[in-house]
Amino acid sequence: MDYYAFLDENNVVTEVIPGKDQWSENTNWEQWYGEFRGQVCKIFRENGFRKNYPNIGFKYDATRDAFIPPQPYPSWVINEGTCLWESPVPMPTDGQRYIWNEETLSWTVIPDVNP
Repeated sequence: MDYYAFLDENNVVTEVIPGKDQWSENTNWEQWYGEFRGQVCKIFRENGFRKNYPNIGFKYDATRDAFIPPQPYPSWVINEGTCLWESPVPMPTDGQRYIWNEETLSWTVIPDVNP
C-alpha cells in the first residue's frame, strides 16, 4: 500500500494518509492528491522508499529524497544511510536503561525504581 504525506511550506509533514497505489489506473496519485488538497504531496512505500515512514513533524529533505524525524538533541548528527539521528557517543549495550544527557554529551543510567 502507498501512503501520502502532505507538506507545509517548510516541507514539514502535516498529515499522512493511506492511498491508491501510485500508478494504478494510469494516474500519478502523488500529483493528484497534491492538486486535490492544494499542498505538496510525497508518496511513501513500506519497502523503505524515502527511508522513513513520514510521521507528522518529520521533514521531507529533497536532496536526500527522504523523510527525516526532528533532531532530538543539538549534538546528534544525521546518519546519511538511514536518515535517522545518532548520538555522538554510542549508547552502551550492557542491558541497562539509559537516557541521553545533552549537557555532558553522554549516556546516563536510568535508576531502577523497583530495587
